[in-house]
Amino acid sequence: MSNASWWERAVKVLPGGVNSPVRSFKSVPGDPLFFRSAKGSRFVDEDGRSYIDWCLSWGPLILGHADPDVHAAAAEAMAEGASFGAPSRREVLLAEAFLQRLPHFEQVRFVSSGTEAVMSAVRLARGFTGRDVIVKFTGCYHGHADHLLVDAGSGLATFGTPSSGGVPAGFTATTAVLPLDDIPALEAFFGEHGDKVAAIIVEPFPANAGLLIQRPEFLQACRELTRKHGALLIFDEVITGFRVAAGGAAEVLGITPDMGTYGKIIGGGFPVGAYAASREIMDHISPNGPVYQAGTLSGNPVAMAAGLATLEKTGRPGFYEDLERKGALLEGGLRQAAADAGVTATVVRQGSLFWTVFQDHAPRSFEAIDPQGMDTYGRLHRGLIERGVYLAPSGWEVGFLSAAHSDEDIETTVAAVAETFKSWS
Repeated sequence: MSNASWWERAVKVLPGGVNSPVRSFKSVPGDPLFFRSAKGSRFVDEDGRSYIDWCLSWGPLILGHADPDVHAAAAEAMAEGASFGAPSRREVLLAEAFLQRLPHFEQVRFVSSGTEAVMSAVRLARGFTGRDVIVKFTGCYHGHADHLLVDAGSGLATFGTPSSGGVPAGFTATTAVLPLDDIPALEAFFGEHGDKVAAIIVEPFPANAGLLIQRPEFLQACRELTRKHGALLIFDEVITGFRVAAGGAAEVLGITPDMGTYGKIIGGGFPVGAYAASREIMDHISPNGPVYQAGTLSGNPVAMAAGLATLEKTGRPGFYEDLERKGALLEGGLRQAAADAGVTATVVRQGSLFWTVFQDHAPRSFEAIDPQGMDTYGRLHRGLIERGVYLAPSGWEVGFLSAAHSDEDIETTVAAVAETFKSWS
């Protein structure tokens, strides 16, 4: 069956035809593609067309699709049992490998998604501090738990303004939203409410509303203010963890958070999330402490095996150096393609994350993004689909580089971008 036939069937039985809204192509021209197989840097749709994939299941496939070592590890685990609902050796092995990468943490709890990891970490922060208020920042997405689906409004900060239907205002009444890259606003808020704040949660490199590279000074201010006021600093590294460096954003920035949330890569393409902290903090989570959190599929042996194989391969000497080399090659090529075509565009990159925004500077806050550029992104997306290159179907989303992408893939992609840009003139 063709893409069109599957889409016709999907809209009858799935809300909007999809199981996650960003897959719906609402932000770009055309209808979603349905994929039947994938290997390395490419996947093949139901029409039999091959695409270079820069979305990579939204980030976890840092080794590319169907990595043979990851699949072998998962198959070995599957042969022993797909799920136990009881302790197994692989969750211990992955925890040890995880904490070796992140020595500033002492314990980790595995869950089944990034949303679950963040939800649990926030609950733990509140339980540990005995406080209620959580501070987040505009444009930072931390999963779809009710209390974090909040937008900023006018003024210094907004309390309790849900950004999704079905979320009662009471669920977000203790979530404060501040602007990114605004130290005075941060200091003013803590000056007034610091004794009520349980935690700041922040993506150290916000990557869900573009790629908003933050000044180290801003993140250091988050660190200092939380420490001064007895609050916790949570780095949400569901996307950046093990993508921007072997030790995640904390390694790049040299800033140590009290807690971290992780996902994507540590499952090697399988559903996994995690949150980590010191033993002192983690002792407050059940069964040792009063903060409850549980999960039937937490520590699933197949996902643990895939994650362990992924961390082993990404931990080999030269892995991140090669990703950085490829990232620089891609970044330079995209910039040159825009310049040659006279297209106003800025390429933002951090490690193996990249984003093209159609304005003349790299924004550091959600408000600094020109929304008109999203229409231009839609035109680019359509042109690249026609040329066998797949980007995320939204201009607000970032791209992901993998070890499976070759220099030839990069050259082919840059050429396709150049051709698309030139077709507009």
